Amino acid sequence: MGTSLTPEFWRQFAVLLVTAMAVTFVLSAALDALVLRAQQRRAARRPSDTGTSAPTGMTGTTARRPVVRTPVKN
Repeated sequence: MGTSLTPEFWRQFAVLLVTAMAVTFVLSAALDALVLRAQQRRAARRPSDTGTSAPTGMTGTTARRPVVRTPVKN
């Protein structure tokens, strides 16, 4: 026993499909904007000096040591 799909069903289906697409688009745009803002804030906080020495004039800060990685032998 099959049921027939009425025009009302197709109208509701189309409305729900368009609504779901719109919500997905808006949420993805909002999350992209939040991630981009967080990345920009993180980049703004990072010091522009890429050397290993501590910046002069700042007390209580230490320079980051370079990461030394040892190779893994199999």
